[in-house]
Amino acid sequence: MTQTEVEALFTRADGKYAFARWGRPIAPIVFGVEAETLSVIKGAFEAVVALAGHNMAETDPELGSNCMVFFFRDWAELIEVPDLDRLVPDLAPLVARLTREAANQYRIFRFDDQGGIKAAFVFLRMDQHLGAVPAETLALSQVVQTVLLWSDTAFREQSPLAVVPGGATILRPDIAGVIRAAYDPTMPVVAYDPSHALRLCARLEVVQ
Repeated sequence: MTQTEVEALFTRADGKYAFARWGRPIAPIVFGVEAETLSVIKGAFEAVVALAGHNMAETDPELGSNCMVFFFRDWAELIEVPDLDRLVPDLAPLVARLTREAANQYRIFRFDDQGGIKAAFVFLRMDQHLGAVPAETLALSQVVQTVLLWSDTAFREQSPLAVVPGGATILRPDIAGVIRAAYDPTMPVVAYDPSHALRLCARLEVVQ
């Protein structure tokens, strides 16, 4: 990938560059799925975290679970989740907006004092579109989009996944390379200067 392509992955719609990775082990919990799907999602977390060279944990000492994934049929169901409004500010207005927009997914990140990711909330409304996506594909896509603070436009035109001959869905090699480079110990946990993209490109060349 070129520096321009990498920079675009972390340049938001307002033109600002914003990068962050997890500053602590990821301790996920999933709501609203059956046991078979739960194992698929856990496997996706394990695969992506291993790719990054990061760590997972059973619990987070501060939050218990720091990566919460919710599957549901209607946005209004979130209002019924006990104490969720304490974790997600302005939950009711957010639910109202997402309902009006007929959105089927939304992600919220929280950050530590250094700017690293300390928590993520993934909301998936299983409409006709998401319901038609295989569980393995949906899980991998969501975990990839949660492992880093990507731009809000990063995957608007092209998915982070690709279908290979034979029909299997995999993580795009270029995106896999960016994840590995982003979690290199020599790289910062957070960055707001586009020159960070140049450093990522240098790490990509080393990995390749």
